[in-house]
Amino acid sequence: MADLGAVAWPPGPIRTERLVLREPEARDRAVIIELFTSPEVGTYIGGPRPRAEFERAMPETPRRRPGLFVADLDGAMIGVVTLDRRDAERPGHLGPDAGEAELGYLFQPETWGLGYAAEACAAVLGWFAAAVPGEPVVLCTQTANDRSMRLAAKLGFTEVERFEEYDAEQWFGVWSPGEPSGQH
Repeated sequence: MADLGAVAWPPGPIRTERLVLREPEARDRAVIIELFTSPEVGTYIGGPRPRAEFERAMPETPRRRPGLFVADLDGAMIGVVTLDRRDAERPGHLGPDAGEAELGYLFQPETWGLGYAAEACAAVLGWFAAAVPGEPVVLCTQTANDRSMRLAAKLGFTEVERFEEYDAEQWFGVWSPGEPSGQH
């Protein structure tokens, strides 16, 4: 994440009921490649990246950066959750200053529907609310992505607007600290 202010990075691993959210490690490289080159995962994010090209570009030890969490289940990576600043050039913003914190996530298809994304995203939102009190978080997803739309609602995101991007209708929502984030 481009601007965490005075927040120290990385935080210690965040533990949930079933997951550990941590920084990427060399052992995660193969799963990261699978996530970004999978046709199934890429369906609603512009398609998969070409595998050979992605493998060449991917360092042996995945790049660690503020805002990138690996979702680890029993010692194995199953997905990623990210917090980034939303690019000012893209549509969808809360105000003219842009640069909102934006939640993103990718999980292996075999883990879909088991609640791992909700668990991981809720934990990251909780961490962010404590680290940067009062700052809202945005999320953008294709309206055709039923799973992502349900997850946004479960996490407590509310619709701000819809717009066309990447040849598809996009849903843009906001989550504010203090609102439900799917944790029970």
